[in-house]
Amino acid sequence: MSSLSIECLFESAVKIFLFEDGAVTITFSKEGIHVRFPTTRRLAEYLKVPHYYILPYFAMMEEQELVTRAERVGILTTSKGTQKIVSVMAELYPQNCADLMGSTIFGEVVRMTRPEEQERNTT
Repeated sequence: MSSLSIECLFESAVKIFLFEDGAVTITFSKEGIHVRFPTTRRLAEYLKVPHYYILPYFAMMEEQELVTRAERVGILTTSKGTQKIVSVMAELYPQNCADLMGSTIFGEVVRMTRPEEQERNTT
């Protein structure tokens, strides 16, 4: 069984996007960029752990304002969560992400989610 952590869930989400689904759902809005997170059941299945093991980590992620649940949409990253998931993408799988999204789009998403860029957009 995998050792679970918030970091593990973010890395697993990216692996699911890249190597299982071959897709990532990104929403652009006036509030920022949000990434649709895999469901808790999908992550549990991927990590080969019971579903109920994942739930406390999602509660912590909500508490830390990394994700939010949107009715009929699923789990979306917040601005802070988007910074984290894009950071994982850029640090661990930059070429795979560029291949999936296109290097221009991926580069812009990385740029737009940098903390200094987000500060500039809010002032």
